[in-house]
Amino acid sequence: MIRQRIDGDIWTVTLDRPDKANALTREMLVNLAEIVEKAASAKVLVLTGNGSVFSAGADLEAARAGLTVDPVWDRLSAAIAGLPGLTIAALNGTVAGGALGMVLACDLRIAVPRTKIFYPVMKLGFLPRPPDPARLVALVGPARAKMILMAGQKIETEEALRWGLIDRVTDDLSQTVAELTTDVATASSDHVAQIKQMIA
Repeated sequence: MIRQRIDGDIWTVTLDRPDKANALTREMLVNLAEIVEKAASAKVLVLTGNGSVFSAGADLEAARAGLTVDPVWDRLSAAIAGLPGLTIAALNGTVAGGALGMVLACDLRIAVPRTKIFYPVMKLGFLPRPPDPARLVALVGPARAKMILMAGQKIETEEALRWGLIDRVTDDLSQTVAELTTDVATASSDHVAQIKQMIA
């Protein structure tokens, strides 16, 4: 349900449960975290999904069993945020709920048209994972974060682009990833890490 491809210094990790809208089980989250924790040597990490949805968030049965409060979400987002290389969320479609945490932890977010972003914690009676609101506020500001987390709004692609929640909209994720990673791929790992540290 998680596929990994390594092309030199570029790691691509794909959520591959399209029949369930890439809904995340605990096993999938642990697998993701383990892969990301091993990716410290990668110059680029790309997270994407198979099918028309990036991820619907927590698997419903797993959520009922307590997955929404499992610290594995924070382990995953912390591992992504801590990588010294460039991290890119290549959104092949809508991202919802806790899956937004890994997307917010990435350096860049690109998306296909008609992608929607929402985090229905108010409606469902859950709290967002603690790191997620802070990362969301850093990107879009407190009022827009409240639009998502409190007012339960689904943010369409073009609005997300205007807000800075998405950095680029594209019909060809692979081509755009290639364009964004050309310079990083030819630089040394130390150079990549030093520039990232200067920005953070």
